[in-house]
Amino acid sequence: MGGVVPLSEHEQRQLEQIEQALYREDPKFGRLVRSSDPRVHYKRKLAQAVIGIAVGAGLLAAGVVTHRLYLEAAGAAVALLALIWAVVSWRRHLARVRPARAKASAKGAKGAKGQGRPGPGHSAQTRRARMMERMEERWRRRQEGGRM
Repeated sequence: MGGVVPLSEHEQRQLEQIEQALYREDPKFGRLVRSSDPRVHYKRKLAQAVIGIAVGAGLLAAGVVTHRLYLEAAGAAVALLALIWAVVSWRRHLARVRPARAKASAKGAKGAKGQGRPGPGHSAQTRRARMMERMEERWRRRQEGGRM
């Protein structure tokens, strides 16, 4: 319980349709949800990095044309920093996406092997699983108690 499982393409499409319908019905809530979505942050950072690279390339070209060394240096620096920012953002995005896929595939492989020590997040996962089991048990008791 509590593991992250990647969605199939069909499930992803369904989720996107549900999200779009929700955004149409309640735009304020949609903006709030989108602001917490890491995909939106990644796309925004990528767009900003591309703009930074374009500005840097423009400054570099202007420096070459006008024979101004400071423009060339500033353009190269801006383009390089924007490129580094894009790469760092991409790696962070992948670091968030890959663990979910790796955990799902490792869980299947670990079940087949049956050996290996649990990872550092294992104790937190078991605590969450136990907590969820306790909550479900309490819910069942409440439901059964209400019927009697």
